[in-house]
Amino acid sequence: MSQQLVLALASTIRHDGNGGVADDLADVGGLATWLREQAEPLREYAAEPLRFTSESESESDTATPDEQLRLDVVALRHAVRTLFARAVRPGPPSRADASTLLPVPDAVDQLNRAAGQLPVRPVLSWPDEATPTVSWHGEAADARRRLTAGLARAAIEFLASPARDQLLACPAPRCVRYFVKDHPRQEWCKPSCGNRARVSRHYQRHAANRS
Repeated sequence: MSQQLVLALASTIRHDGNGGVADDLADVGGLATWLREQAEPLREYAAEPLRFTSESESESDTATPDEQLRLDVVALRHAVRTLFARAVRPGPPSRADASTLLPVPDAVDQLNRAAGQLPVRPVLSWPDEATPTVSWHGEAADARRRLTAGLARAAIEFLASPARDQLLACPAPRCVRYFVKDHPRQEWCKPSCGNRARVSRHYQRHAANRS
């Protein structure tokens, strides 16, 4: 689950379909949409279920996404993408932010500080005739702290896992995503990127033949 969540965070920087780069967390509305989409994986790392509400709602365990929360999540994403760029060495990092990466020790420190905002403990559940699962329980804390701590914990777990060795920056033209290689022959983050790369190579070969 950590892989799903941390890749989803990194992939909020993406190709916009027109040759540029889009940021799904560019505004508070984008953050709110992303949080709703990631509610299930966030549940595992935020110690308790999270609900992020509209301004018209009011519950004790909710938070309204605002600009400060957006900046906090974007800062975590910056640290994650910095460490992804380190993980894919000697391969190239994503083109989106290769020139704006943090110093690696700063990125590590940022994740550790965020994860430490909420001390938690693992709790094992193993019902009859079911697969054992682990959930995280921690001190009482507001949803904002649990969100940033949960995202940081997911990133740390992924970066310390064997899956890190299969992390690549997609080499397709214009793509800026990172992905985990699922099988030995996989070259692209998704089939459409492979199609685009093949079209680009075909065009380049024909252009070279004409020159």
